[in-house]
Amino acid sequence: MSILTWTWIITGLSFTLYIYIAYAARAKSTGDFYAAEQSVPAYMNGMATGADWMSAASFISMAGLISFMGRDGSFYLMGWTGGYVLLAMLFGPYLRKYGKFTIPQFMADRYYSQSIRLLSLLCAIFVSFTYVAGQMRGVGVVFSRFMGVSINMGVIIGMALVFFYATLGGMKGITYTQVAQYCVLIVAYMVPAIFISMNFTGNPIPQLGMGSTITASGAALLNDPGTQGKYMLDVLNGIQKDIGFGAYTNGARPRIDVWFITMSLMIGTAGLPHILIRFFTVPKMRDARSSAGYALICIAILYTTAPSIAVFARTNFVKSINNVKYVDAPSWFKNWEKTKLVAFKDKNGDGIMTIAKGKWDDPKSKNEVKIDQDIMVLANPEIAKLPNWVVGLVGAGGLAAALSTAAGLLLVISAAVSHDLMKGMLKPDMSEKEELVWARVGAGVAVCIAGLFGIYPPGFVAQVVAFAFGLAAASFFPCILMGIFNKKANKEGALAGMFVGIVFVAVYISYFKFINPAVNNKDGWWFGISPEGIGTVGAALNFATMWIVGKFTPEPPQEIQDLVGSLRYPGKLVAPPSGGH
Repeated sequence: MSILTWTWIITGLSFTLYIYIAYAARAKSTGDFYAAEQSVPAYMNGMATGADWMSAASFISMAGLISFMGRDGSFYLMGWTGGYVLLAMLFGPYLRKYGKFTIPQFMADRYYSQSIRLLSLLCAIFVSFTYVAGQMRGVGVVFSRFMGVSINMGVIIGMALVFFYATLGGMKGITYTQVAQYCVLIVAYMVPAIFISMNFTGNPIPQLGMGSTITASGAALLNDPGTQGKYMLDVLNGIQKDIGFGAYTNGARPRIDVWFITMSLMIGTAGLPHILIRFFTVPKMRDARSSAGYALICIAILYTTAPSIAVFARTNFVKSINNVKYVDAPSWFKNWEKTKLVAFKDKNGDGIMTIAKGKWDDPKSKNEVKIDQDIMVLANPEIAKLPNWVVGLVGAGGLAAALSTAAGLLLVISAAVSHDLMKGMLKPDMSEKEELVWARVGAGVAVCIAGLFGIYPPGFVAQVVAFAFGLAAASFFPCILMGIFNKKANKEGALAGMFVGIVFVAVYISYFKFINPAVNNKDGWWFGISPEGIGTVGAALNFATMWIVGKFTPEPPQEIQDLVGSLRYPGKLVAPPSGGH
C-alpha cells in the first residue's frame, strides 16, 4: 500500500482511540476538568507528562536541530531533561501537597496578592499561546505531506479533534488521551530509528548504533563502499568537512553560552505552567515525585534516541543527493519539494545538486540545496528506504506529539480564564456548574485562536520560542522556588522580582530578535550570552530583586509563614487564605 493509505489507516485508528478515551473519561466536575480529581496513577501521569512535554518541537525539530548543530545541540538534551530533575526535587511534591488547580492560584495564595495572580495568568497565557501556535502549524505540515490535504485543512482537522477532547474531557480526558498519544509517538519514533541503525551498523540499539562501524549493507545504502568498517561519526565528520563545515563532533558556540542556554532551558522547563499543573493530578505527594521520575524515563527514551537519528539522517541526506543530477534525484526529494521544505536552485547551470556552506538563495554561496531542519525526522524513513507503513507511522507519531502538547497548553489557557480570572477575580461567587461552562468556553475559544495561528502563523512564531523559556525561567521559577523554601519571601519582593526578570528578558530578546537582528551573534551579545540563554540572567535578577526588596518591606503575615512551613514538612497543610489580599 502507498504511504498515503498507510498514514490514513494508522492515523484514523489512533484518532478513533483518542476520541473514545476522551468520551469515556469526560469531565463531570471542575475537579475533573482541572485536575482529574487527583486520581491519576503516578506511572500514567508520567506517561501523560512525557506526551505533554514532547511536542512537535521534540518529535519533529529536535533531531533536526542536532543534525545541523552537531555537538552544540546537546544543550537541548541536557536542559530539557535536567528540568525534570528540578521538578521532581524542588516543585512536584510541594505543589501536590498544596492541592489546588493552577499555578496562578498558588502564586496568589502564597504571596497574598491578586496582582501576582493577574501577572501569573497573563504570563501563563502568553507562554501557552507561544507554544500552541507552533503545534497547530506542525499538525498542518504533517497532514499536508502525509495525508494529501492542504496545510490549512490539516490545521482545521487538528482543531476539531483537540476541541472535542479538550472541552469535553478537560484534564481527565486529556490525561488518559495523552497516555495513548505517548504510546503512539514513542513507537513511531523508535521503530524507524531501530530499522535504520540495523541497516547501517547491524546494531538494533540506535544510541549505540551511531557509535558503531558501518556494515557492508550500510555502505551499499550510502553508495560508498569506502565507508565499510569505518565508525559512523568519523564518516559524518568527513562528510561535513568535504562540504565546508566543521567536524560534526566539534562545538562552535562559546562555552559560556552553552552553559547559560542549558541552565535557561532547565529552569524554564521547571517553570512551564502546562508541565507544573500535571503534579496536581496525582493522589499523594509521593506520587508527584514518582510521576516526575516516570516522566523522565519516558522522555529519556526519545531524547537519547534523537542524537542517533540526527547522525543517521544527516549522513544519509547528504550522501543521497550531494553531487547528484537533479533529474536523477531520489523520490523522497521530489515528494518533499511539494512542501517547499527542500528545494534546488541550479546556480551554475550544470544540473547537479551541490550542498555547501552558506544559504541556498545567496548568489555568492555555492550551496544549491535548501534543507529545512524540520524534515530530518519526518523524511528520515523515506531517505532510508524503509517500508511505507513505517513512513505512515512517523506521520501519526508527529500528529500525536503536536496534539498532546496542544491539549495541555489549551487547558492552561482555559483554567487561567475560568478559574483564575472569572472565579478568582471577577466573579468569586459563581457556582461550580457556571465555572465548568466558562472552562469549556475558554478551551473552545483558545482552540479557535490556536487554529488561526496555525492557518495564519505570525512571522515571529519561530523567534518567540526563546521568549517562552526565558519568560518561564525569569518569572515563575524563582517565585515558586522562593515561595516553597523561604518563609520570608513577600509579595512586594515577588512582584518586583517578576517585573525585573520579565522586563529584562523581554528587552534583551526583543532587541536581538526583532529590533536589531543584524547583531544577533556572539560579538553583539552581552558577555557572549545569546537570547536563548538570557533567561538564566533574568532568573538571577529575579532572585536578587526578591531578596533585596524583601529586606526593606514587611514580612509576610504569620498565616503565610505557617503555610510555607507546613508545605515542606510532614503533616497537615495549614489552610491558605482564599484569593490573596
